[in-house]
Amino acid sequence: MVESVVKQKFFEIVDNYINNKKISHAYLIEVGNYEEDFLDVLEFVKMILCNCTKDNLKNDKTNIGSLIDTFNYPDLKIIEADGQWIKKNQLVELIDDFQNKSLLDNKRIYIIKEAEKLNSSSANTILKFLEEPEENIVAILLTKNRFQVIETILSRCQLLTLGCENENYNIDDNVKLFLDYLIHKNELFINYGTIVTEVMPDKNQAKIILNEISQVIISYINYSSNKEYACSVEVINLLQGVELEFLTNVLSIIEEEIAKLEYNVNYKLWLDCLFARIILES
Repeated sequence: MVESVVKQKFFEIVDNYINNKKISHAYLIEVGNYEEDFLDVLEFVKMILCNCTKDNLKNDKTNIGSLIDTFNYPDLKIIEADGQWIKKNQLVELIDDFQNKSLLDNKRIYIIKEAEKLNSSSANTILKFLEEPEENIVAILLTKNRFQVIETILSRCQLLTLGCENENYNIDDNVKLFLDYLIHKNELFINYGTIVTEVMPDKNQAKIILNEISQVIISYINYSSNKEYACSVEVINLLQGVELEFLTNVLSIIEEEIAKLEYNVNYKLWLDCLFARIILES
């Protein structure tokens, strides 16, 4: 099934984060179905708290998994919309609660369902919490469509996918431009000036562009595996004829390099490394 392809890729990425101790402070996860995909989100939470890959969860001797399954884990908070919106007071209470020390001396995690229901007031409240993350606090925001999430929130999160509500989106012009350079490899350094001044002038923009490219590639790979997968015509036209092995290698490189942006790296050196890896390793 298509869902298994998407989920397999999701857990491959998460396993890589766990193995390399690269857990981010904030994730935005696109889901196709809240009820079904939330079970996989909880698996992700268990992996973070148990510090183990998905396959090793069954060998975990702690009681963390059962506490999470029964929603009794004290350091896991779940925020849902109160009516039409997620209210400011809900997030104020969350932040106040997370000022206290972890009860189990582990990471504290909060999940915000339907992140697109953060209005300007509630988004501004949680934004500072995302911009200045405290140690051992992980945010997981869920949405069916990342394009409905306020941009300032989106840009501060690592993007993952378990599916999405609508694959027929319009791809940003800068994403298409950089993707064209990437497919032709040597175009990356030839157009270096354009990339650093217009397409990806800073770390935040690089994260947005590369996360979008990752989703375009994943969408096309899923479509190639199963033609019933809802892939936009624009994505198909962009990538048709490109070798899947190349796209898979590029996807792995992008995911590894995006994680490095969480640290205080020199942006231009990071960009040079990204380009060199794509040219030499894909």
